[in-house]
Amino acid sequence: MELLNNFSIEILWQLFFAAALGALIGTEREYKRKGAGLQTYSLVALGSCLFTVVFVTMSSSVDSTGSSTAYESARLIQAIATGIGFIGAGVIFRQASGPIGLTTATGLWVVAAIGVAAGFQLYFLAIIVAILTIAILLGLGRIEEKFFKSRE
Repeated sequence: MELLNNFSIEILWQLFFAAALGALIGTEREYKRKGAGLQTYSLVALGSCLFTVVFVTMSSSVDSTGSSTAYESARLIQAIATGIGFIGAGVIFRQASGPIGLTTATGLWVVAAIGVAAGFQLYFLAIIVAILTIAILLGLGRIEEKFFKSRE
């Protein structure tokens, strides 16, 4: 009930912001016709942000008890990273040519971190990581294909 009492435009912004950055990265994955794309990346960022917003809201009402919110924040981030790890493991497949889905799995993991950053109102950090992620997926993917995949 506390979350509803503290609901604000800021929380709404955080959720839309996280979903939009996830969608931006998911767009690149859609363009490359990967299994996890626009919807998946958006939902991972949104869910991570929601977990974080709920945690921040709940911990602000518990702060008067002297609870260590830094420790609890670390536990929240650890739980999200672990949960996304399980999702990521489900998209990795082993083939004769080598594993596939590793980039998708790590992309989902990074998008979850972007959602956490948005949930903690670290917008600039979230934007920088989203830009770096897109640059890595687009730029380094091309370099990989040109210089390393041609050797096989």
